[in-house]
Amino acid sequence: MLHELFIAPFADYEFMRRALVGAIALAISGSPLGVFLILRRMSLAGDALSHAILPGAALGYLAFGLSLPAMTIGGLAAGLAVAMASSAAARFTALREDASLAAFYLVSLALGVALVSLKGSNVDLLHVLFGSALALDDQTLLFLAAIASFTLAALALFYRALALDTLDPLFARRVGPLGEAIPFAFLALVVLNLVAGFHALGTLMAVGVIMLPAASARLWTQDLGAALALAAAIGAGSSYLGLVLSFRTGLPAGPVIILMAGSAYFLSLIFGRTGGVMRLRRPRRHLEG
Repeated sequence: MLHELFIAPFADYEFMRRALVGAIALAISGSPLGVFLILRRMSLAGDALSHAILPGAALGYLAFGLSLPAMTIGGLAAGLAVAMASSAAARFTALREDASLAAFYLVSLALGVALVSLKGSNVDLLHVLFGSALALDDQTLLFLAAIASFTLAALALFYRALALDTLDPLFARRVGPLGEAIPFAFLALVVLNLVAGFHALGTLMAVGVIMLPAASARLWTQDLGAALALAAAIGAGSSYLGLVLSFRTGLPAGPVIILMAGSAYFLSLIFGRTGGVMRLRRPRRHLEG
């Protein structure tokens, strides 16, 4: 019975195996980035940037249809442009960066939906907003695998510099030659993973696989290395269970994957060892003389 429930969907159907490979690739590369976003207090920036890629992807769609290279390049350009524009607005105006980023992403989301609606049908709009995790082709799978490989290699190569910039940015800028470049390189990695997630989960769901496993991991451990690994594991497990539940219930795969990640977050919120409700409410022992 367990084989029929958990293994058979992937053993019997190729589209399920493709969806699993794509979702796990997104989870193991995006979730560790979410840990850094939380530590840098940029959690909402991930959500804003996920919406910011929509106009560029929509322009690629208008010009070339559902073309992977066109929508990828357009989404990447739009995400980076919004990130730089919001930073510039925060630097040269009275607005804080979170306010300027919120303004840019709201305009981007509305513009993207309007652009897709010019040419596409409601089906195309749903594809852009919510993705199609069960319809990944070879080209998209290779793209997701390439993004995951590049992200993990970059994190391994610049782990110490990124950790230092996250925990003590002023010190990192003083002692490291890469101090000024690390924040921009990190945002570029985030946008790259959001663009990858856009093809599988859509612009509204892509940020979920980055932020929810990361938030769960932070409730279980304060060790950075352990949190990165745990976030990737929670993301991969949520992807697997979400696909199984989607197959059994007929619900769309992308939202169900995010719901599984959300369930892991709520369990962590209650039982997490370092920040859960049960842990914080547990009476602490007083020191004895």
